[in-house]
Amino acid sequence: MSSQIKSLPSIKTAIIGYGYSAKTFHIPFINALDEFEVSAISSSQVEAVKHDWPDVRHYLSAEDLIANSDAQLVIITAPNDVHFSLAKLALAHNKHVVLEKPFVTNISDGEELIALAKEKKLQLSVYHNRRWDGDFLTVKKLIAENKIGSIKHFESHFDRFRPTVRQRWREKASDGGGILFDLGPHLIDQALQLFGMPDAITAQCKIMREGSTNIDFFSLTLHYPDKLAVLNASLFSAGPNMRFNVQGELGNYVKFGLDPQEEQLKSGCELDADNYGAEDPAQYGVLYLADSSKPVATESGNYPHFYLQMAEAIRYGSQTPVAAIDALANIRLIELAMASSQLGKTLKVPL
Repeated sequence: MSSQIKSLPSIKTAIIGYGYSAKTFHIPFINALDEFEVSAISSSQVEAVKHDWPDVRHYLSAEDLIANSDAQLVIITAPNDVHFSLAKLALAHNKHVVLEKPFVTNISDGEELIALAKEKKLQLSVYHNRRWDGDFLTVKKLIAENKIGSIKHFESHFDRFRPTVRQRWREKASDGGGILFDLGPHLIDQALQLFGMPDAITAQCKIMREGSTNIDFFSLTLHYPDKLAVLNASLFSAGPNMRFNVQGELGNYVKFGLDPQEEQLKSGCELDADNYGAEDPAQYGVLYLADSSKPVATESGNYPHFYLQMAEAIRYGSQTPVAAIDALANIRLIELAMASSQLGKTLKVPL
C-alpha cells in the first residue's frame, strides 16, 4: 500500500449483517487496514454488536443504516434474496457497494445495478475472494509458466460432508438458496478467470439430501474449443477432498484441501502475521510429469488484496477488484446450469 493512500482519510464503511460472512471475511480486513474505518453495522443481534463494537453506530435495519449513516461504502452480507434491493437502495443514496457473492439471484437485477452504479458514478463490486486463494494462485502460475502444457481438462471441487439439512437461510431460501448459489460462484468465477466464457454448458443440479428443498449437489461441465472445465460440489464427501486436478499436454497438477485463510481468520490470525495465507507444506499439491513428480509450494493466499484494490477504486476511480460485469457472467452461467439440468441437455452460452 502506498504512503499516498495511507495519508488519506479512512473510508467510512458500514456492514449490513453480522453473521459468519461479515465477521470472518469482511470486518477483519476493514478493521485492520488503514484505508477503512468501521462506521456502522446493521443487525438484529443488538447485544453482540454492542459488545464487540461499542464505539460503532448500530442500526436495527439495513434500510435505516443506508438512509442515515455517514458511510461512504456499504458491504452487504445479508441473505441472497435481498442483495438486489439493498444494493439498489445504497447506490441510490450515493454509497459505493460491495456485495457478498452471489451478486444477485437473476440477470435482470444485476443489469439494473450495473446501470445504476454507472449513472451515479459509484463503485460496485462483488466479493469473489477466492480469486486470492493460494491454491488458485498456484494453478494460475503453473498455467502462465506452461508447466502443465496446453490445458485439456480442468477439474475443480468444493466438497463438504453435510449430509443433514441445516435450518438456515442458505439451505432453505427459495430465491438464491442451495449450494449452486453458495459454492457455485467460487468455482465458476475461478474458471472464468482462467479460461473466459465457455461456448456451452452441461449441468447436473440435484437435490440429494432428505428434507432438502434446494440444490445440494452439482456438476457443471464448461465446454471450450480445446478443453473441458468440470466444476463439482457435493455435501457427501467425508474423506480427503480434492480441490484441483489440472491436466495438460505435459502433465497434471493435483491438489487436495482448502486454502488456509478462512480457518486462520476464524482463529483470529493477524493479517500481518508471518504465516497469514501460508499453507502447511504437507498440504502442497503435486505436479506429475511423464517421468517424474514433485510437490509444488503453494502461493500465499491474499484476501486483503480485494479491499486494498477496492480502496484505490473508490479514491481514484480505478478498476474494482471484481468487476460487476464479471459477477453478472457468473449469474448467467448459474441460470444456464439450472436450465441445462432441467432440460437434460447441453446449452450454448450466448455471446
